[in-house]
Amino acid sequence: MKIIQSRSFKQKVKKFGKQDKKVLDKQVIEIAKTPYIGTEKKGDLRGVFIHKFKLKNIEYLLSYRFIRDDLELIMIGPHENYYKDLKNYLKAR
Repeated sequence: MKIIQSRSFKQKVKKFGKQDKKVLDKQVIEIAKTPYIGTEKKGDLRGVFIHKFKLKNIEYLLSYRFIRDDLELIMIGPHENYYKDLKNYLKAR
């Protein structure tokens, strides 16, 4: 399984500190080991999974999906306006 990062995901992760990146790496490894750990969304976001985790007492959402045998990390961020931004990002692609 190959892990692919979207442009949006890469830009957000660049702003993370060293410790935050370590926590994020652990979450990505956990997703790779058990791919259906997140909840699959319905409607416009069908096929997209959301994994929730805490980072510095803030709940972050990480969206991902499967493209053939690969795992694509789409977006990461706090809950505020997350789903709206995710829908806009996916429509633009």
